[in-house]
Amino acid sequence: MEFMMQAIVMTATGGPEVLVLQEVPAPQAGVGEVVIRTEAIPVLFPETKLRSGEFPLGVEPPLVFGFQAAGVVTAVGADVDPALIGRRVTVATKGFGSYAEYVSAPANSVTLIPDSLFSVDAASVLMSGSVALTLLETARLTGSETVLIEAAATGIGSFLTQVAKESGAARIIATAGGPAKAERARELGADEVIDHNDPEWPARLRETLGGATLDVVFDSIGGSTAIAVLDAMTPLRGRMLSYGWLSGAPAQLTAADLITRGLTLIGCAGPDWLARVADARTAALHRAAAGGVDPLVEAVLPLDQASRAHQLIEDRVPLGKIILRPDRTP
Repeated sequence: MEFMMQAIVMTATGGPEVLVLQEVPAPQAGVGEVVIRTEAIPVLFPETKLRSGEFPLGVEPPLVFGFQAAGVVTAVGADVDPALIGRRVTVATKGFGSYAEYVSAPANSVTLIPDSLFSVDAASVLMSGSVALTLLETARLTGSETVLIEAAATGIGSFLTQVAKESGAARIIATAGGPAKAERARELGADEVIDHNDPEWPARLRETLGGATLDVVFDSIGGSTAIAVLDAMTPLRGRMLSYGWLSGAPAQLTAADLITRGLTLIGCAGPDWLARVADARTAALHRAAAGGVDPLVEAVLPLDQASRAHQLIEDRVPLGKIILRPDRTP
């Protein structure tokens, strides 16, 4: 007999309203897969871009949406250790299927959740924490460097800001959008904060530096302002790690822009980069379990409010992560 579950189905490409709660067949564990009963589902910023059609999804809707989840393993497929059954884990799907009561995912995406860490907190820290740790490892900070963290109050930037000093940053200059986010960035560890809603913010950056230069830039804004940031960087050893484009476009730079300034651009994307991020998931969860980072959970919403969660994120309202949780009460 087919077992049914509640899930959020992306019915088409479009606004948040295309995310609809429906009854669908529960997944089975195929070869090399696990099935989990979900306890927490992070709503990720890139998911809003995939839902809207700004980023290609690669699969035609309708489909159960979502990339990551935390919960308890209920079944394993062939070639998977049965000892996982009953364990709390996080998983990453192959690109869809996590906004649901039950989720199937490759067993090689499983990360065990430390006993002292709530599933909601594990879901919150999983992506942002693992990307932040990989960015800091790639930056190879020395302990004496000035860094710029763009969009430091939320998402990946918020985790970078929490751990940058212990990873070797001597001075953290951050950008954030508006007074509330600027205050959050300071609370997380930024020494100075610039409002990137001001189109002239690169000029404010140079004023803030006061004659100093940036050794490392964690670039999540991209776009046309990236070249202005180059002029504030340290010649010969300055490096920009580009991992996002909140502006809507990657950093608008040419090789000549970098060569003439003696700077390095490190592109943080692609399969090899994603493999390194996946390898950092365990470290991210253990860092959170040890109290080394605040998971920064903004709100926990019922699964049926997925469309509301997407709207909040698109409106840039949350300071922390929004988590969806299935409601199994009768």
